[in-house]
Amino acid sequence: MGSNHGCSANEIFEGQIHLYKHLYAHVLDSMSLKWMIELGIPDIIHNHHQPITLPELASTLQIPLTKVRGVQSLLRYLAHCGFLQIVRIHHHTEEKEAYALTAASQLLLKGSDLSLAPMVELLTKPHAVHAWSQLKKWTYEDDLTLFDVSLGSNLWDFLGKNPENNKLFNESMASDSQMMNLALRGCNWVFEGVESIVDVGGGTGTTARAICDAFPNVKCTVFDRPQVVENLSGTNNLRYVGGDMFESIPKADAVLLKLILHDWNDNDGKKILENCKEAISDKGKRGRVILIETVINEGQDEHGLTGLKLAMDVRMTCLLNGKERSEEEWKKLFMDAGFQSYKIYPLTGYLSLIEIYP
Repeated sequence: MGSNHGCSANEIFEGQIHLYKHLYAHVLDSMSLKWMIELGIPDIIHNHHQPITLPELASTLQIPLTKVRGVQSLLRYLAHCGFLQIVRIHHHTEEKEAYALTAASQLLLKGSDLSLAPMVELLTKPHAVHAWSQLKKWTYEDDLTLFDVSLGSNLWDFLGKNPENNKLFNESMASDSQMMNLALRGCNWVFEGVESIVDVGGGTGTTARAICDAFPNVKCTVFDRPQVVENLSGTNNLRYVGGDMFESIPKADAVLLKLILHDWNDNDGKKILENCKEAISDKGKRGRVILIETVINEGQDEHGLTGLKLAMDVRMTCLLNGKERSEEEWKKLFMDAGFQSYKIYPLTGYLSLIEIYP
């Protein structure tokens, strides 16, 4: 005979709903966003200058009549998830249903300075999606990442051998940096008294250029893998340097690490921070390392925010052998690398700004 394991029928049905919700959302959430971007729907609505009806959207996209119902189904799901808003408008003397953008879907506009469309494109690439189907094999492969298991190489080697994916990776990191730049506009005090700064893993220089614009007297160095910076041109107060952060880091008053340390385990993170400490060793009170990272605060953060941070920890751990860290874990890493003190400040909804001092 079957058993409910002490659960009532209603509890079993609730469990089924919970299971199916996550099972279906695993693929549908990300792929519906990919579909939305590939068809240019956010841009179509934006350029329409008002909410758009389903017939208007279908006409613009030249969708076959047989697919209109399917498109409506996807739009309704995206609206339920907060990426569209369903409104009522007057259209040729009739009241009709129409779709408007939300704050989330405005981040998918391809021409926007704050567009995160490249991030969606990167994380929905076939190689990125396929990797997660290898979790069981990953579990039993000592010290290998999901990318090692699914691609046969780590992420950095894969990007080095695939220029198109490397370009998209850099674009997605640049788009994420634009969000950080928005937050940093209110944190000018972080760079006061700093005459030189190195942005380690700074990519194409999105954040460094913003710092240069805000502080023309600050000398900025973008330090990244040689293949990332080799064709980039600097300015009077911005230069690009290729190298390996595990070997050494150019000297400066401050070293900036934006979402770098979460890519690495504690041993690698300690080595990076030791090199940062060496880079600022002769700068006295001006010397500091500035981190932009996640700080896991289970029990303190709102439930949904904690869920995002824990999901990011799963991604970093499985894909890169990295990790997101709690404050206690950050503190231990700083002390192990020879730093004496630190301060944590809120920055964005899920990121913190951390200053650490030698």
